[in-house]
Amino acid sequence: MPSVTKEYGVYRVRIRCRGLPHVSKTFTSKTDARRWGEKTERAMQLGLLSPDQDCTLKELLLRYGRDITPTKRGAPQELSRIHKLCQHRITALRLADLQSSHIARFRDERLKEVSGTTVAKDLSLLSLVLNTARMEWGFKLPSNPVALVKKPKENKPRDRRLVEGEYDRLVQKCGKRNNHWFKPLVMVALETGMRRGELLSLEWKHVHLDKNWAHLPLTKNGEERDIPLSQKACEELQALPRDISGVVFPISIGALRGLWD
Repeated sequence: MPSVTKEYGVYRVRIRCRGLPHVSKTFTSKTDARRWGEKTERAMQLGLLSPDQDCTLKELLLRYGRDITPTKRGAPQELSRIHKLCQHRITALRLADLQSSHIARFRDERLKEVSGTTVAKDLSLLSLVLNTARMEWGFKLPSNPVALVKKPKENKPRDRRLVEGEYDRLVQKCGKRNNHWFKPLVMVALETGMRRGELLSLEWKHVHLDKNWAHLPLTKNGEERDIPLSQKACEELQALPRDISGVVFPISIGALRGLWD
């Protein structure tokens, strides 16, 4: 049975299980101290969670962002999602306390702020982090609570096209931005249908203006493909200065978002 004592205005829980290190933690509430002590002791007795594994969800997310995310192609976007998740109060929960009801509450709260697609991506990332902890980092979690929660419906794919007059207004607005890469990037995107990541990673060595095409060695689906360039796209690219990096549009994702908003 965990012991709870009051020390210097806080309640300290001490857990002693044979064959395991002693665990101690302080709380401002005696009720919280007892609840945490009972759950943690039970988990330790069942061998589900050792004391050194009982970290917060935030600590687990940050470890994943530090050790796993940098190895991925979409690392900047995933790091941004991790940092946003860490701002939510659910990440203050310890793994021993995390339940599917917490995940469901998180889902419902997020749905009031963002789209179903964004929430589904948040849940997928949380599930991936917890599975990595279980399968690769040796965390003896009894289950993945995200797997027990129903994911929201994702938004329908966008198929909207520019209507009469919007193209001219868009070009005019882009030209007013204080960045000489922005307008050409938007124009090439409209002419080719290239994705944002494809445009930002495009290099001059893969652009063949004399033959009106560009090569993408690595796309979102992991395959390479060639993009035909219209006359307008070629004109926009031809007028661009050459950056020393060799990248056609040397703009960061963050800067591009700021220009677009």
